[in-house]
Amino acid sequence: MASDFHEVRFPLDVALRGSGGPVRRTEIVTLASGREHRNSRWADSRRRYDAGFGIRTLDALHAALGFFEERRGRLYGFRYRDRVDHRSGPPSRQPAPTDQRIGTGDGTTRDFPLVKTYGGGPEAYRRSIAKPVAGSVRVAVNGAEVPAQNVTCDPATGQVSFAADAVPPPGAAVTAGFEFDVPVRFDTDELTVDLAAFTAGEVPRIPLIEILP
Repeated sequence: MASDFHEVRFPLDVALRGSGGPVRRTEIVTLASGREHRNSRWADSRRRYDAGFGIRTLDALHAALGFFEERRGRLYGFRYRDRVDHRSGPPSRQPAPTDQRIGTGDGTTRDFPLVKTYGGGPEAYRRSIAKPVAGSVRVAVNGAEVPAQNVTCDPATGQVSFAADAVPPPGAAVTAGFEFDVPVRFDTDELTVDLAAFTAGEVPRIPLIEILP
């Protein structure tokens, strides 16, 4: 992803008014009896957004067009802030280092990828978090927060790394709290803007789709 991804965020004032969310692909076969067989084609959900709903002024439209041109349409990915789902916990609460379990220590492993778990039962979904916000990640081992000098997190990959003298012991719960962006790209190579419709209240469509890590 590194060579075709720009570590920049889509204009925040536009993103916070956008629309969208997770998409899954499920095949459903209806039998002659009326019963169904359902099969999930995707192991992971994929988010889709329409940033056009966040554009309310010509200046905002100009900024979005400039961002689109700099990304060369669908060519380069970028960061997008999902207002509903951008923290390890609820959006109304600041991240805590015990928010999400990201692994279990074995006495030797130093690297743990960030994940966010949805649900609490046996069918809970674990989502990989590849684009944490720099400086937002807090880590704990067995509930005790790890000092910043003993742990780092790569904001481009979501990989948490412990210092050699701070490796989690066997059986220790490794948890983290963080803010994150969604890696996305434009889902079109063409933006059509009708200024007559725009001044009348109709917003342009700017589709975005998540890039899975």
